[in-house]
Amino acid sequence: MRLHVGCAMWTHRSWPGQVLPAHERLRAYAGWCDAVEGNTTFYATPARETVASWAEQTDPDFRFLAKLPKVVTHERRLTGGEAELRAFLHAMEPLGPRADTLWVQLPGSFGPGDVPDLDRFLRTLPTDHRYAVEVRHPAFFTDAGAARTLTQTLGRAGAEWIPFDTTAFFRTPPTSDAEREAWTRKPRLPRRAEALTDRPVVRYLGRDDPAATVEGWQPWLDVVTGWLREGRSPTVFVHTPDNADAPDLARRFHDQVRARLPELAPLPEPTPVGPATLF
Repeated sequence: MRLHVGCAMWTHRSWPGQVLPAHERLRAYAGWCDAVEGNTTFYATPARETVASWAEQTDPDFRFLAKLPKVVTHERRLTGGEAELRAFLHAMEPLGPRADTLWVQLPGSFGPGDVPDLDRFLRTLPTDHRYAVEVRHPAFFTDAGAARTLTQTLGRAGAEWIPFDTTAFFRTPPTSDAEREAWTRKPRLPRRAEALTDRPVVRYLGRDDPAATVEGWQPWLDVVTGWLREGRSPTVFVHTPDNADAPDLARRFHDQVRARLPELAPLPEPTPVGPATLF
């Protein structure tokens, strides 16, 4: 039984760990959280040597959810992009088991009519990774037939459906610059809380106020606790618009699940990083 928690990145300007050299910041972050979203790989595939340095800074059971390049998912829309996909997979190899799940994020315009392309794409992927798909077209959340077709497609490939829960964020108007920016960019979709595999993934967006973030994730405590009792090993990523407190909030989520499920192993105590600690 294992619950992994993490954030959208491992480096942030408001975290005191920024005083560390760039090549040590992931190690500091990994002392707080045991998973991270790999958003940087969406914009550019890193050098294999860079990925090898990520592996050196983390334990083998640390989880990277690396996002496939946008040229594959958004520009080519899963049709073509074979060379770019091969380069990405080659670059990720040094992560070994840390790259347990690769993330296929699709654009909001990728709708039910495009699911056959997703089906064909998933069938071509190597089987030495797990895959998780994030969709943002409203029909997948409001049309039962579209949701069923997508679920069947993902099920055939053994892939997970990643929900991005922004319901708590959009419940009340924004109150900060970071919230106002997120208000214009984040998807507004219903909450979805069904797991398709034994490794479900949740992305949750709260508010800059930590108390509001904690209040908004309360429904996920029941869901995640239920998954753990079923023998699943979920990963939960906690976002806020400014992400200033995100690592601490991720640990608080883990603690609250563990309060309901005491047999869940605690997260390790954060590793000291010298005079300036992460928090």
